[in-house]
Amino acid sequence: MKKLILIAMTLLAIAACNDQKPSFTVEGTVKGADEKILYLYNNALGGAVKVDSVKLTEEGTFTLHGEAPQSPELYFLIVGDQMLYFGVDSTETVTINADYATMTSAYEVKGSKSSEKIRQITLRQHDLQRRIMAVERDLGLSRQQIADSLQRMVDSYKTDIAMEFIFENPASIYAYYALFQTMGGWNLYDRSNPQDVRVFAAVATSWDTFYPESDRAKHLHNTAIKGMSDTRRAAAQEMIAAETASQIETVTLLDLNLPDASGRNRTLTELKGKVVMLDFHLFNMKESAARILTLRDLYSKYHDQGLEIYQVGLDENEHFWKQQTEKLPWICVYDPSALSARNYNVQSIPEFFLIDRSNALYKRSSQMNDVEAEIKNLLK
Repeated sequence: MKKLILIAMTLLAIAACNDQKPSFTVEGTVKGADEKILYLYNNALGGAVKVDSVKLTEEGTFTLHGEAPQSPELYFLIVGDQMLYFGVDSTETVTINADYATMTSAYEVKGSKSSEKIRQITLRQHDLQRRIMAVERDLGLSRQQIADSLQRMVDSYKTDIAMEFIFENPASIYAYYALFQTMGGWNLYDRSNPQDVRVFAAVATSWDTFYPESDRAKHLHNTAIKGMSDTRRAAAQEMIAAETASQIETVTLLDLNLPDASGRNRTLTELKGKVVMLDFHLFNMKESAARILTLRDLYSKYHDQGLEIYQVGLDENEHFWKQQTEKLPWICVYDPSALSARNYNVQSIPEFFLIDRSNALYKRSSQMNDVEAEIKNLLK
């Protein structure tokens, strides 16, 4: 009888071992966070998924486990208000050591090439953010100089990251992480940008080859296809817009009748006698802040001489639009349907037109090399 029981227990133990799924381990220390809970999350496409957690002691040591992914995956550790990303390829053990106060920017990682690459990318991004802030605070630069400097800085950063990390191994999770970096809520690599679409396509092709059944491969594939379609469509629209722009002088002003934040409908024809800048704008686009600063400069200089700005907000979120326009001194109206933009053949945002004092449409942006000079000429 005892022998039978022993055999049964042995078989159960073997079965249990066979049922265990491959796993990975994250271990290390987070000093200065005793009594706080350290969480391990999978940064899945559908949203963050909690994997494991542990309460940190005074020493800060931890060991966390997760089921090994079928293809490279992105994870993050979070404790209090600090978070850091890392990658897992399969069943490896990733060692991460950090101090709580500087966890997001000054940590070390061992045992995972992907995680070390992600750390390097993260540090590069922190450095870019610091340089951007320094330029924005430089009182010796004009608004246009700031905008130009920031654009060059971001373009250079994207080129370097693509060459050093993405193209080095486009099938890696760190290439994926680099491709979907955000700053200020915006993706650094833009699928509407033809150059960036090539980067998306390179990563998508590699993931299609090595991990064709993974969710990330399908996501990349769809993103790249959409980007190529959008850029081809944009090129065709630019040609149409260029042809239309050359004829716009003969087009009669199309009046708009749109509500402002208080619900009062405002029209273009009510502004007859003023020089009007008709501006189509999205406040959630990455260029919004710089554009608003430029408009403030123009408005401050020329409003007393007869300049008015009639700005059409195209954001979907009305509450967000109201918050952004609350303190703007010019006329802000709302058109989430974007019908007004389509009627004016707007192909990209931001876009603007000038209307003379007789309420006639004067020029659109593509016809003006120096908008300030055009405004001054109309104000004479």
